[in-house]
Amino acid sequence: MVKLGPFEGIPKPFLAVRGQRGLLRQIRETMEEGQSAQARLDTVVRIIASSMVAEVCSIYLRRTSEELELFATEGLNADAVHKTRMRLSEGLVGEVARAGTPLNLMDATSHPSFSYRPETGEDPYRSFLGVPLLRGGRTIGVLVVQNMAARRYEEEEVEDLQIIAMVLAEIVTAGDLVGIEELKDIELAPSRSERLKGSIFADGISLGVVILHEVPVTSDHLLSDDSTAEEVRLNDAIVLLRDQIDAMFEGTHGLAGPTFDVLETYRMFAHSTSWVRNLTEAVRNGLTAEAAVDRVRNEQRAKLNNARDAYMRERLHDLEDLANRLLRVLAGKNTTAREIPDNSILVARDLGPADLLEYDRSRLKGILLEEGSASNHAAIVARALQIPCVGRLQGLRDKVSQGDTVVVDGETGEAYLRPRPDIIEAATTRIELRAAQRAEFSKIKDVEAVTRDGDRITLLMNAGLEFDIDIMNEAGAEGIGLFRTEFQFMVSDDLPRLKRQTELYERIMDGAGDRPVTFRTLDLGGDKILPYMEMEREENPALGWRAIRMGLDRPALLRMQLRALITAARGRELRIMFPMVASIDEFRQAREMVDIECAWARRRGRVLPALLRVGAMIECPSLLFHLDALLPLVDFASVGTNDLMQYLFAADRTNPKMSDRYDTLSPPFLTALSMIQKAARESGTPVSVCGEIAGRPLEAFVLIALGFDRLSMPPAGLGQVKRMILSCDREAASKAITKLMSSSNGSLRNEILSLARKLDLDM
Repeated sequence: MVKLGPFEGIPKPFLAVRGQRGLLRQIRETMEEGQSAQARLDTVVRIIASSMVAEVCSIYLRRTSEELELFATEGLNADAVHKTRMRLSEGLVGEVARAGTPLNLMDATSHPSFSYRPETGEDPYRSFLGVPLLRGGRTIGVLVVQNMAARRYEEEEVEDLQIIAMVLAEIVTAGDLVGIEELKDIELAPSRSERLKGSIFADGISLGVVILHEVPVTSDHLLSDDSTAEEVRLNDAIVLLRDQIDAMFEGTHGLAGPTFDVLETYRMFAHSTSWVRNLTEAVRNGLTAEAAVDRVRNEQRAKLNNARDAYMRERLHDLEDLANRLLRVLAGKNTTAREIPDNSILVARDLGPADLLEYDRSRLKGILLEEGSASNHAAIVARALQIPCVGRLQGLRDKVSQGDTVVVDGETGEAYLRPRPDIIEAATTRIELRAAQRAEFSKIKDVEAVTRDGDRITLLMNAGLEFDIDIMNEAGAEGIGLFRTEFQFMVSDDLPRLKRQTELYERIMDGAGDRPVTFRTLDLGGDKILPYMEMEREENPALGWRAIRMGLDRPALLRMQLRALITAARGRELRIMFPMVASIDEFRQAREMVDIECAWARRRGRVLPALLRVGAMIECPSLLFHLDALLPLVDFASVGTNDLMQYLFAADRTNPKMSDRYDTLSPPFLTALSMIQKAARESGTPVSVCGEIAGRPLEAFVLIALGFDRLSMPPAGLGQVKRMILSCDREAASKAITKLMSSSNGSLRNEILSLARKLDLDM
């Protein structure tokens, strides 16, 4: 069978091409003429009107006042130019700008958004076609054609006008059509200082310049001189892109059974005939391959953003990632590495499993996301790297441009876009203060964490990536209390096989030396979805098929990981911990798999761990009422406060409306923690806390008061928690906290803050 190229079988609209290319050529020639800006605009609308056989053609541009102003027209009253203005929510033009999608009407006056503007003289014109001028996904203006006859414009006409609008958007933005001086009040790109409120994904504060995750297409690379050669470039790039994706997909053959729906969908997009058809038609109409990709991307974005089906909206990220990859192939750049300047702030709608690996970590100083959650891959890696990250910033991508100065405030969950000098000064001061604090913490990193009344507290670190070993050494952690093994799976393009897993676990234990490392088995599912693993869509994923449930249902997956851990130990101590255990039977089944793998290794003469300790995470409320049965079975336990909190209060921690609704310093939650600690003490079972609250000084103070001696936390919290411990009178704190817990208040935070001040805690 002969393998067809991506363009074969697509009809070539010769007449349409000739007309479109001629139009674009005329626009280009107009740009080069030594006329005034207004004369050039007037010429452009006449050219478009003639080409589209339209009686009216008008260009509206977006002012800094968030109004759309009529800048040029052919067919309407010339006196209305620069006088007719409307809000973004006003009239048909405003509707096009607001939605960012074309509006095609046979009878404009019957549309509910129609707004009559008598000064324009548009009374005779019934049919209306408006398309947005999009720049980086942001509407900077609207291009309109109108006719007297009631007619619905053909699909090809809409396509033609969209291409023209794209070209106009780029050349207007570049100042090639309208002079820079004339553009000073035009909102071609966001220019005002803005403060956006979002959610804290990773603590810290940084100041830097915006780097857009999606590849921008520059205005000097829009119109092609040779459409045939451009089509060949696009064809070759698509073939190379498909080969790359196919190779990635073939790397999943090690998993038996699953169909890999997510990755298959991604591959399907790359092989989509309609996607390729849209790309090639744009190229044949006179655009470069890069401009064609950008135009199709904008169109897909507009369609999927308005889709009712949440799954289809989620696929927008796949499509945009595909477009970005294709643009990088066209540019001849490595698809896995991007050069960025110092003090870069990465801006994206969201980031996928391997996206952050494209950037130089030493130059990446902050991350801003329009979507995402505190528990997604980007946020977790950002915390591990100690890179400030703020997410859920509504409308972010519309409000920033490449190179903008921004402040990422991971202490308050805010982003300052193009900040005023006083904001920059304040941010710089806070950055310097945090640097001074880190220097202070480094002085005590080798000091034992002992309370004023002589109790020793063990401070461990949460980790998940190999470079965390270096961070552990710098922060002075006494070991790793939680190693998230799923990170290796999340940053990989395919399932890590036995050898790769073993090698990673060996390097982690080698780097830790004599310090303990607790490996948590795979905690996948929920919001942690692998692109190469089949996962059913769940209505309530946090309560669904995840963590140990997945491991027990897919024993081959869990046993391979256990085998890798046992092999990697090489006769050393091995600590294995199972996540999200909800019943005693689940732990027994998981523990039996450990014994099976140990027996397998023993039969083959393999070296077994010198000391094997198997524990469970306490994060399901059901275990609170079965601790007497669980604790005798485990060698240790660890409290996962993140999930325990959300399950105890039935509050999704990834939902911004719920994440701050309930307080960890509340009587119900502190009572649950006290129950766990008391049961562990009575049974003689070592217990630690490995949730996020362990890294916050005030919450850590309460944990110590409740009797916990082992805390595992993000590395950023180690210094400040140790400083607090050195100033803490544990006995006094314990008595006071016990009294407070009988309160009927929903939160004890204010009372505990007052107590901390009374006890002169250093926080």
